[in-house]
Amino acid sequence: MIAIIGLGYVGLPLAIEFAKKYHVIGYDINKQRVEELNSGKDSTYEADIENMIYVMNLKKSSNEKGLSFSYKEEDLRSANTYIVTVPTPIDENNSPDLSHLINASEMIGRIISKGDIVIYESTTYPGCTEEDCIPVIEKSSGLKFNKDFYAGYSPERINPGDKVNTLTKIKKVTSGSTPEIADKVDALYNSIIEAGTHKAPSIKVAEASKIIENAQRDVNISFVNELALIFDKIGIDTHDVLEAAGTKWNFLKYSPGLVGGHCISVDPYYLASKAETLGYIPQVILSGRHVNNSIAPFIANKVMKLMIQKDHKIKGSNVLILGITFKENCPDIRNTKVVDVYKELRDFGINVDIYDPIASPEEVKYKFGIKLIKEIDHNKEYAAIIHSVSHFEFKSFDFEKYHNKNTVIFDVKTIINRSLIDGRL
Repeated sequence: MIAIIGLGYVGLPLAIEFAKKYHVIGYDINKQRVEELNSGKDSTYEADIENMIYVMNLKKSSNEKGLSFSYKEEDLRSANTYIVTVPTPIDENNSPDLSHLINASEMIGRIISKGDIVIYESTTYPGCTEEDCIPVIEKSSGLKFNKDFYAGYSPERINPGDKVNTLTKIKKVTSGSTPEIADKVDALYNSIIEAGTHKAPSIKVAEASKIIENAQRDVNISFVNELALIFDKIGIDTHDVLEAAGTKWNFLKYSPGLVGGHCISVDPYYLASKAETLGYIPQVILSGRHVNNSIAPFIANKVMKLMIQKDHKIKGSNVLILGITFKENCPDIRNTKVVDVYKELRDFGINVDIYDPIASPEEVKYKFGIKLIKEIDHNKEYAAIIHSVSHFEFKSFDFEKYHNKNTVIFDVKTIINRSLIDGRL
């Protein structure tokens, strides 16, 4: 039996795919989340509900495959393969927060048996699995690593909200703590991944391969974000420049924007932290983070300048932000930088409304203390509207109406008709 520890954006799709061929139990400490899934619903929108219900029903008629969910630790005891897909966030000091990994490892240690394999998918720095997690399992279980139990690492490559590049369509990197276990882990994933697998020579290499994927994207985006800051001072449009430069075949077509979410804006800090413990202070990685973190206040201040140019007062004015999630058509609000734009505007005495048809109002209120508006009052006078997330619903928004009312319209995502906007990133 395979136990999937953590049923979020990564764990749930993985559990569903494995359950088509194996007996799988999906575990989460959140009882409400488990009850939601047992009722056939998924608030992350990542699951193929039809497939999820199919494998849940499959479990009722088969002892060899199918999916069930539980929040009870004891229900996992009969598993022989544990796959850990818990969050790996950063703390207020941008340092790695391994608490979820450590807690999951302690729990596995209490129920693991001889011969079992523990596979980690959570993104972390090279060495974390063997140096931080495995010792916890050894201490909790009393078993010896690579003698009584084994480990593997296969980094998740889920792209939240992406319905094209799904789990089985993306090549999977695999690894194991011994050559034999590496083969077993690789074969396990190969049985469900249509795109195939790549067996890394070690767990550390597999860990590093994942973390540099996101660090590379972060650095590339930081470059065009810095261009946006420079070109704003010059007085030329960044996208005009990128469109011209993009006519060369080898130009990398990245666009400026807010860099949030659980991966790109977090993972570079894990790599930087590991480097610092080894006595090396990374320059490029941290400078990229610095630039990307400066974009939210830049947007807020740019909007206020445009408001002044249109004779709007700052203090006491109304501003509408469209979208709070970290990306379009996805309810994920983890580490969204839209909140930073909101806070910057609020610091100047502006009344800010945020409308998002996809985000959970309860979750937004709990995590950020922000109350989303349920619907847009089109009779309300807004001095500015910031289009921050390209949800499908916003494609039909009547920006022309507000443009004609002297409202500042700022397009972070560059999809609004250019004649209707006052500024864009």
